[in-house]
Amino acid sequence: MKRLSYAFLLTALMSACNTVVLDPPAVDLLIDDIVFTTASDLPSVRIGLYSAARSIGSPTVQAGDFTADNIIHLGTFTDYRELGTKQITPSNGVVGALWGSVFRSIYLANFVLERLPTIASVRAADAKALTAEAKFLRGYANFIGAHTFGGIPKVTSTTLATNRTVPRASKEEILTWALEDFQAALADLPDGDPQDRNVFAGYATKNAARAALARYYLYQKNWAQAEAYATLLINSTNYSLVSYNDVVTKDFTQESIFEFGYTLNDYSGDINNYFVGRREVVPSNQVVVSLLSRESGNRSQTLVFDFTKQKGNDNGWTLRKYGTADESNRNFVIFRLGEMYLIRAEARAQQGKITGTTGAIADINRLRTRAGDGLDDSAKPPLITTATQTEMLSIIERERVYELAFEGHRWYDLVRTGRAQAVMSAFSTNWNVKYELWPIPQTEIQRNPSLVGQQNPGY
Repeated sequence: MKRLSYAFLLTALMSACNTVVLDPPAVDLLIDDIVFTTASDLPSVRIGLYSAARSIGSPTVQAGDFTADNIIHLGTFTDYRELGTKQITPSNGVVGALWGSVFRSIYLANFVLERLPTIASVRAADAKALTAEAKFLRGYANFIGAHTFGGIPKVTSTTLATNRTVPRASKEEILTWALEDFQAALADLPDGDPQDRNVFAGYATKNAARAALARYYLYQKNWAQAEAYATLLINSTNYSLVSYNDVVTKDFTQESIFEFGYTLNDYSGDINNYFVGRREVVPSNQVVVSLLSRESGNRSQTLVFDFTKQKGNDNGWTLRKYGTADESNRNFVIFRLGEMYLIRAEARAQQGKITGTTGAIADINRLRTRAGDGLDDSAKPPLITTATQTEMLSIIERERVYELAFEGHRWYDLVRTGRAQAVMSAFSTNWNVKYELWPIPQTEIQRNPSLVGQQNPGY
């Protein structure tokens, strides 16, 4: 029996994919027992592919919001004390969880891509669609991995001998590979049926690939391409901005382009537990002030105040965006229409397109109009009439906090815009420039000799 012992390939898939056998301790995945030999195995393998990918959701939110200035740590867990106090170490469990989730997704995608061509009974159309889904999810995993850790191992197969010693590739090489996967996925993914929102937003479609490319090009500072792909989504008749309360409290809304979905039985509720159950972390005073500002408008609904919790360092505020298992906001939204407006606004501002119907101001005002729904005129966010390019970029930075708080963006935004050091050093005296990347997990360096001496600077 062939066993993969390389840690980042060997984390358990969710039980929904019953083609996987776990061998205690649950860090070994026996690839001979993943059954994909006939067309009848395709549905369960597809479930496994998405199950692996969605494990990226929670640790990415924690990377994006907990590493930044959005939380205060109150509890007793070392991992969250490190994130909250900006003293992150290579042994941090959340760091290890995200690394493992990234490579779990890459491994399952590689497995699908290797096996599919060998199964003659799979219909050509089904093989084409599943290949595109695997590439889309692998591209997303590599995108998150590269922007979190920098260069990461480029794992292209499921071969044990190779994967034991895969060295780090450069960040640029990994991102080039992610781009190739997104582009290939766009060509072959289905359009999807917008009448069934759970499936339309729960599985990869051409529009999900377009959203991924819009974000990809934004991060790469390819402003024209970012604007173009965001515009395709904004102009689509399949999406519309819903009430912000629905953004906070409902899954699979008309605004959602792609999200990782959960059921009552497989939702861990970890984010809800950290904020509500344990009070391990709470929204920082800075993000509370931002979300309660007039500019934010009804996006303050992201948070709720409970005076009974207010004591000591606990400011009494908590997060509403992730509910309990029996509530209707269990999912992690990966791409939604509100983000596309923000991507286009930033891309336009960077190109000097500020005013008029094709300028950044128009995009931000569209979001502010939504944020004023249900409010008295005196409380509605003020619409922008004029701004310089520098002013507009500052407005967009604030707007991304109001609109996307606790969706996993803040730290990545500060790093990609070169603002991390200025913002974070004002937030915490422990902030260090090394925290613009997460460390490679220490366990991975111990297991893979090619990673020895390759730790990110400062750790």
